Amino acid sequence: MNTGTAINKLPLDNSFASLPPSFYTRLMPTPLPAPYMVAVSGPAAALIGLDAAALAEQQAIDILAGNAIPEQAKPLSAVYSGHQFGVWAGQLGDGRAILLGDVATQRGPMELQLKGAGLTPYSRMGDGRAVLRSSIREFLCSEAMAALGIPTSRALAVVGSDQGVMRETVETAAVVLRMAPTFIRFGSFEHWSTRDKPEELKILADYVIDRYYPALRVEENPYAALLAEVTRRTAELMAQWQSVGFMHGVMNTDNMSILGETIDYGPFGFMEAFDSGHICNHSDQQGRYSYGNQPQIGHWNCYALGQALLPLINEIPAAQAALDQYQPAFAAKVDTLLRAKLGLATARDGDRELMDAMFTLLQENHADFTQFFRTLSNLKAYDDAPDEDLRDEFINREAFDAWASLYRARLRAENSDDAARKVAMDAVNPKYVLRNYLAQIAIEKAQNKDFTEVARLLSVLQRPFDEQPENEKYAALPPDWASHLEVSCSS
Repeated sequence: MNTGTAINKLPLDNSFASLPPSFYTRLMPTPLPAPYMVAVSGPAAALIGLDAAALAEQQAIDILAGNAIPEQAKPLSAVYSGHQFGVWAGQLGDGRAILLGDVATQRGPMELQLKGAGLTPYSRMGDGRAVLRSSIREFLCSEAMAALGIPTSRALAVVGSDQGVMRETVETAAVVLRMAPTFIRFGSFEHWSTRDKPEELKILADYVIDRYYPALRVEENPYAALLAEVTRRTAELMAQWQSVGFMHGVMNTDNMSILGETIDYGPFGFMEAFDSGHICNHSDQQGRYSYGNQPQIGHWNCYALGQALLPLINEIPAAQAALDQYQPAFAAKVDTLLRAKLGLATARDGDRELMDAMFTLLQENHADFTQFFRTLSNLKAYDDAPDEDLRDEFINREAFDAWASLYRARLRAENSDDAARKVAMDAVNPKYVLRNYLAQIAIEKAQNKDFTEVARLLSVLQRPFDEQPENEKYAALPPDWASHLEVSCSS
């Protein structure tokens, strides 16, 4: 594909529309009054061959707002169901999202979906709109996660409008165009399984296998193989979330991608003062989706998917064997990621004990998760003198000194080179993450029609591992006022 394609000329297909009409509803987006551009991601635009600069033109803004559609678009909203906070919620679906189609890229097909584009048959009690606040958060975090190397949907652009939207208070509307190879989710399978529709269930499973997992077609039981592969990918995704302190906030089965990608950004957060029990979603009063619970909830969700696929797998032992992939896949990925974060070049007995002691230390002292790992790269393996910068992050400095002694001994055991280790550690431990207070500052400026901070923050987050001395303030600990920030399912 040639770069510089205009969005209205995108060579769109809509593979999902090839499924039977019971899987979706065709409809047009609801026009958004007087839309204006808020932010564009150049890297996301490049993925689908778009000219990012041209997206600022009114014709492109109208498409991004849902006031017009690309020439080859076939808009639709999909139906699905799901468990929400562990409780069966029945039929859900794209209550405010409209799929325009998919475009071929060098990495495979990429679907384009407008979120906040108006009422659909699946809106239930909602208004089909998204607000500027949540749209900016999803836009920034999608692109930040991609820069961190974590599988994720992408966000092309955000457009806003002065149209009022009622949430806890009146806010203004926005639409974000997000992209992913597919937005099919665990709940898509649950929908047909719970309705005892084996034919539709098989159609969907075959579509997913043939389009996204073609290598599984030759397996003796392709549906069991599909469950195993999704289970493995989900386990590894959970490990990646844990490794950067990311908390999704709403790990319902309708928010879990069948490709093992991070989708549906809502009340997410990045860990700051470490607390394994931290709940980033104010609506999650029971703490089901706390940081420490994410791995087991990922496993629970895979079981829900396994239950949905059981009519196709047709053998409980085969389904159980597929689900048994989760724990070893998660453990292996976590160990690999943590060794990299600690700068350990080899795997040795005792590593798990060192890691567990580290998390105990972080928990007891509530050290900042991101700063701790970033600063740790400066520790000298062959100098036993206390490292004051690191010690200052801990209330109990003697406890840190004791752990640091164990860590130095481990580094010496593999003849670690300080300079090489620092380079390796800084390449996997980000200096910049999307802290809530940074997002809030950008949002408040955007609500006053100043979009420069959104663009600046996006630029910083797209290089999370670089030092960026000119942007040092974006790595700072949250100010006191940030302790009052809350995010919830309201968006």
